Amino acid sequence: MTDFKAPVEDINFLVNDVFKFEQHYKKFPEFEEATPDLVEVIISECAKFCENELAPLNHSGDKEGCTFNDGVVTTPSGFKEAYQQFIEAGWQGLSHPVEYGGQGLPTSLGLIKSEIVGTSNWSFGMYPGLSIGAMNTILAHGSEEQKNSYMPKLTEGTWSGTMCLTEAQCGTDLGQIRTKAEPNEDGSFSVTGSKIFISAGEHDLTENIIHIVLARLPNAPKGTRGISLFIVPKFNINEDNSLGERNPVFCGSIEDKMGIKASATAVLNFDGAKGYLIGPENKGLECMFTFMNTARIGTAIQGVAASELGYQISLAYAKDRMSMRSLSGTKSPEQIADPIIHHPDVRRMLLTQKAISEGGRAMTYYAALIADQTDKGATQEERDAADRKLGFITPILKAFLTEVGFESANNAIQIFGGHGYIKEWGLEQNLRDVRISSLYEGTTGIQALDLVGRKILLDRAQLFKSFSIEILAFCKDHSMISGNPQKKRMHKFIWQLSKEVANWQRHTVRLMLKARKDRDFVGSCSVDYLMYSGYIFMGYMWAMMAQSANENLTEGKGDKEFNKAKVRTAEFYFDRLFPRVKTLSKTMMKDAGSLMKIDVNQF
Repeated sequence: MTDFKAPVEDINFLVNDVFKFEQHYKKFPEFEEATPDLVEVIISECAKFCENELAPLNHSGDKEGCTFNDGVVTTPSGFKEAYQQFIEAGWQGLSHPVEYGGQGLPTSLGLIKSEIVGTSNWSFGMYPGLSIGAMNTILAHGSEEQKNSYMPKLTEGTWSGTMCLTEAQCGTDLGQIRTKAEPNEDGSFSVTGSKIFISAGEHDLTENIIHIVLARLPNAPKGTRGISLFIVPKFNINEDNSLGERNPVFCGSIEDKMGIKASATAVLNFDGAKGYLIGPENKGLECMFTFMNTARIGTAIQGVAASELGYQISLAYAKDRMSMRSLSGTKSPEQIADPIIHHPDVRRMLLTQKAISEGGRAMTYYAALIADQTDKGATQEERDAADRKLGFITPILKAFLTEVGFESANNAIQIFGGHGYIKEWGLEQNLRDVRISSLYEGTTGIQALDLVGRKILLDRAQLFKSFSIEILAFCKDHSMISGNPQKKRMHKFIWQLSKEVANWQRHTVRLMLKARKDRDFVGSCSVDYLMYSGYIFMGYMWAMMAQSANENLTEGKGDKEFNKAKVRTAEFYFDRLFPRVKTLSKTMMKDAGSLMKIDVNQF
């Protein structure tokens, strides 16, 4: 199996050349310590830790899995030791407030850390990843007392967190939740009910687990308007913040899953467990969106991570595996055959992986910079605007990147042929692991309905207009001008991108008009519209990367071959992947008739 290597050169290219993190951080007084030298050290040290400690546990963790015995969950061999190193190095609190023991560095740096961790060992990354969502929820909606009680240990990493939404009778339709919260005389609540599919719901890595739980108060309104949010610790907390008695919340079982087997997915039973209201009564779903949006961007990273890992393994194999001679002539005359990397179809699959992983990484880093603004914007207006923009692109990131990430992981297996089907190479694990990404935190269909229903129709496309205008402004700034050779080199990208963004604007108006007449049209067009939007978004990122690489080539900056490879990968993207928008633009605008006219009994 190929050893994992963190894509440090590509990360630094995005950080330094494309998005210019240094200039971005200077806008925020809170980030004065995030100097280029410190950023470089953080990326380098995170890469070393993940390559040396986490990656070696990825395959063994999948093979061993988590074990369950009478309510006790044990993580695979090596996980406890690696987690202890993780928290001792301060990785958990990297981007959280200094006042609670964190390092106070930008959210965007925390996302880079999460990507490297996730690519090296996605199952391991689930444990601290869920904690970050719990921490963000408490920071956003908790009282000062709750922040002081829970944030220091969560930031330290000696406690972890979960998100408890789903129940057996309901997944996406949270209005069907039955878990109840009865008020106690001391101001706490007794939480009773069962939750399923709880990632990191029970394990042996931390001394306490803080569950963020959706439940109903007595006489609450029906549906989603009657849901409140509660903090329910595994162990109750004493007044001095030491651990008290065990709370009656127990693990009934863990799921026997297709993938991410080293991540415990628990059934949790709350039997009058003591909980504490967080946020306003009956506004729990709104508060939980803080957690869910964190998780959805994190899940988008899984698509990128699976693409990157599959690419690394299949690239090494394609350079080494000998099979047949190249169609254009012998490439390795001293060998019995040529390496398969010289075959055009193998290159198609490799370049698809490369374009998706690098383009997807750029999309998530773009979102990370917006997340910094939502946290530290100078005014409430600026923070709210950034939050709305992040809300618009989040369903695209989550659904698009997980769908194309699965495609990319599948291509990695295909390059290996029959060997890809064998466990020892790690590619079938990679494919199994990433398959969940388009399911949890809202399926692709749910994300698409969110995009079309809430972000386009209810918003009257205001956020869409801003984003599309931003892309067109970029295209205008880098369009061809006579006498400027760099802009001439960009013409092939800018022309395609600007033309399709104009089509995107027209199609969106048409979509809004058709949706007024046919409600089913919203559901029939939504996934294709989201994927269409995703290819345009990624095209924007590849145009930006090509622009930066061309600038570097003109100025003689950076590694020449690296920058040439960026431009050539951009050419591949616009030649081979971006044209998918043509088919999607037709299918998404078709009436819902061919979907809905067939009778249920005719299936």
